[in-house]
Amino acid sequence: MISIRQRKGVKTTEVSEDYAAQEANVKLGNKLPSGYTIRRLWKFLSFTVGGTIALCIGLLTSVYLATLHENDLWFSNIKEVEREISFRTECGLYYSYYKQMLQAPTLMQGFHGLIYDNKTESMRTINLLQRMNIYQEVFLSILYRVLPIQKYLEPVYFYIYTLFGLQAIYVTALYTTSWLLSGTWLSGLLAAFWYVTNRIDTTRVEFTIPLRENWALPFFAIQIAAITYFLRPNLKPLSERLTLLAIFISTFLFSLTWQFNQFMMLMQALVLFTLDSLDMLPAVKATWLYGIQMTGLLLVCILQFFNSMILGSLLISFNLSVLIARKLQKNLKTGNFLNRLGKLLLHLFAVLCLTLFLNNIIKKILNLKSDEHIFKFLKAKFGFGATRDFDANLYLCEEAFGLLPFNTFGRLSDTLLFHAYIFVLSITVMAALAVAFHNLSDSTSQQPPGQMGKCTILLKPETAYNLIHTILFGFLALSTMRMKYLWTSHMCVFASFGLCSPEIWELLLRSIRLYNPKRICIMRYSVPILILLYLCYKFWPGMMDELSELREFYDPDTVELMNWINSNTPRKAVFAGSMQLLAGVKLCTGRTLTNHPHYEDNSLRERTKAVYQIYAKRSPEDVHALLRSFGADYVILEDSICYERRHQRGCRLRDLLDIANGHMMDGPGENDPDLKLAGHPRFCEEIKRNLPSYTAYFTRVFQNKTFHVYKLSRNK
Repeated sequence: MISIRQRKGVKTTEVSEDYAAQEANVKLGNKLPSGYTIRRLWKFLSFTVGGTIALCIGLLTSVYLATLHENDLWFSNIKEVEREISFRTECGLYYSYYKQMLQAPTLMQGFHGLIYDNKTESMRTINLLQRMNIYQEVFLSILYRVLPIQKYLEPVYFYIYTLFGLQAIYVTALYTTSWLLSGTWLSGLLAAFWYVTNRIDTTRVEFTIPLRENWALPFFAIQIAAITYFLRPNLKPLSERLTLLAIFISTFLFSLTWQFNQFMMLMQALVLFTLDSLDMLPAVKATWLYGIQMTGLLLVCILQFFNSMILGSLLISFNLSVLIARKLQKNLKTGNFLNRLGKLLLHLFAVLCLTLFLNNIIKKILNLKSDEHIFKFLKAKFGFGATRDFDANLYLCEEAFGLLPFNTFGRLSDTLLFHAYIFVLSITVMAALAVAFHNLSDSTSQQPPGQMGKCTILLKPETAYNLIHTILFGFLALSTMRMKYLWTSHMCVFASFGLCSPEIWELLLRSIRLYNPKRICIMRYSVPILILLYLCYKFWPGMMDELSELREFYDPDTVELMNWINSNTPRKAVFAGSMQLLAGVKLCTGRTLTNHPHYEDNSLRERTKAVYQIYAKRSPEDVHALLRSFGADYVILEDSICYERRHQRGCRLRDLLDIANGHMMDGPGENDPDLKLAGHPRFCEEIKRNLPSYTAYFTRVFQNKTFHVYKLSRNK
């Protein structure tokens, strides 16, 4: 029988507590999605704002540099020959191939003219696509032919606007790298501001537009940004694959556009080797990057018709040696501190010996001598014996290949960049040393790929990579001024990242016992904003003045020379002279040259030294015989070289030739005891006296204040 009975008493407090708990859970459940949505919305908004600023500041930098170029030369108003002359030295040589491709009746004829070229070096047929990195000129010429822009845009503007457009990509990549490292786009903004305010030391694109580095460095910056992202732990498989693709494409394009790519990537490989050896980088990711470097370089080698200089590069030998040595030394990362240190030193020695062995074998097999001038230069530069080698001394005496001038640091300090860089560098170096010591001291078993030791929380893999990168490229810049542009641009990235990084401020505040999460937040945002305000206040007026300053290209002597050559010499005439001037002769007149500024070929270097005897103490018979051996019809003598005062004694071109020929140098000063008096006067001076011994071989056909052109007789 069913009955209804009274419920047992329930305390009201229990009911209220249970209800309150349930209500709290419901509220918390409602709050969680709401908070998550807000965070996602904030993240999306921050990404949108930061990305928009990156694109805008990249474009503004591009327009700024293009405007400076226009204001400096009045490029839109000067004649075509003046525009071409403004592409000085090797810049003119590279641009001439873009012009040559556009002037070819068809693309196939243009390609044929580059592959079987007999105008760049007289009496020789060379493959320009193999010898030089000019695929970018080929690509642009094809693009200009295909796109319907011929009516609206002149070829020269299409070319220079492309280069200035690449500067937008360059600045955006620097911005992105700094953002990735610090976690805030404010860091990228500061990096971009520093790049622009330190323009004198971060780029030279506005006055050396076609230079190979201006094509290559934007892709190099993209590669660094992609590597920085790739080294982040716990990436999703799809993100990792896409990042590897970005690294490969940027590495390939960087290698394709600059002949010195192998040396820059060798520095990168040394960064990876250092971090991998110290357990600051997952070995699997290092292996991927080694492989991408070699694959990209070998693909370029194929496109450059198996260029032997690439096959014989130190980079390929080094990367192969690292991978081989790692296989042979399987227990490299086990044992106590002293044990691991000993293994590490042995590993370093094995890699070094194997690299030199492989490189020597490859060069002997290929009979490679194209890059020996670089090693002669480095040997003399770092004090491993004096040299009388003409090519090595030619580099040693150029300011661009000298030590970084001290006043560079003064300019970088004016923008607070150098101070900020040293501040961030000091903290990260101390953190790196602590992490390295911890990793070498840790005798536990090896960690799974992609995971670092506990101490590495102080220094993330992507931070460690950029730290070693900036240190090695800093040493490169200090030793060779021309390479400072690789360092100073990354300096902007590294300094801005450090000022906006919570990890850097945490390390600093903990070390002085002032750690507080709120203080970190205040410091990482307030310091960059104050620096940005300072930069705007101090440099904005100067930048506006710079944009309003108008100048004009003026080089009447060179213009007169080019016009005379075009009007008074046969199209097939061969010209001899300085390699810098001859690049302009080829661009402006299309005449055949005896030599040119692209110096990465042993036979060309020997030819250049022979042609330069026009500035040495040689007889007219000898000079005539040398020039005629290269098929020269005309020789151009420059007073600025013959009576050079730009360099000090011992570094003037005529002095380098005298030393190489075993002759005593002109002027007061010491000479080596084994140098002898020359048996003949200096050719470039004596020929102007019109003595019979000279007029029998050379007839002056043109002269102005700067240049003297002589026609060579065809008699012996």
